[in-house]
Amino acid sequence: MAVEQAPLKAVIDACRPLKFAPLPDVRTTTVQHSREHPATEHWYRTDLMVAEGAVSTLFNQLTAHHGPDHKLPGATHFMRSLLREPIFLVSAGIYLTDRAALLDERHLWFPWLATSAFGAPTITSARMAVLPDDPAAGHPDAVVVPDEDALNAIAARHLVGAFSPILDALHAHTRVGLRTLWGWVLDTQHFYMLNPARFLGRDAEAAWHRAGALGDALIEAGAVTRARPRLFPFYEDHPRGTWAVRGTCCFDYKGDPEHGFCTTCPLKCDSDRRTELQEWIRNPALAP
Repeated sequence: MAVEQAPLKAVIDACRPLKFAPLPDVRTTTVQHSREHPATEHWYRTDLMVAEGAVSTLFNQLTAHHGPDHKLPGATHFMRSLLREPIFLVSAGIYLTDRAALLDERHLWFPWLATSAFGAPTITSARMAVLPDDPAAGHPDAVVVPDEDALNAIAARHLVGAFSPILDALHAHTRVGLRTLWGWVLDTQHFYMLNPARFLGRDAEAAWHRAGALGDALIEAGAVTRARPRLFPFYEDHPRGTWAVRGTCCFDYKGDPEHGFCTTCPLKCDSDRRTELQEWIRNPALAP
């Protein structure tokens, strides 16, 4: 009898057609998807990195070498270095395959490079939550849950469990509020369902609704935020004419005042945002 494909492998395969797919490295017995890190000086496991008090040291080194010289955008850049790929794996994986990676602080690693920066995060567990009718339901890596709500709930609990130690330590070191830190996570989680939908020409509103359900589960699991992101239609009847506005500012403008507000910033005027996004449609070379 043929062995069913590991459910995590199917998520990786589903992301291949995407133009933007920041997946973590995977090094497990059933799935190998990784790149070399020749300049790696040290590997930090999430729980040990926090327990050893390394978050503050690494934050200081990262910002000293690469900026920005302001703690608010510095905190966002630090989170992006660590958490972008794991969030994408969970969010895009759920949207594309109805399978949820179960993150774990003991199986989430970060390579620290000789350049005083982080390489791609690495996960060392392939456990995935799947629905009862999933073809991989019998695979050893699969955790079967009864329905979509349960899938969201277990994914959210694992994500909050894996990220909370990092965000708590970052909050303690920088004094940036937990609602700001978790707000970035929730915003990113929403965008990482909308991104694939837009690229694949799928219904943006349906993807946003799916992202909102996972966002609800994250808040139920302990994530805190002041405001949720919102969908932003900007070009009627265009397949990619819908984007979104973050609920929480990333504060990049404080580190680079000449850059100004990001296109998705909640502080930006909607009329300016619409004009900028419509220009992207007319001239895709202008899009970041």
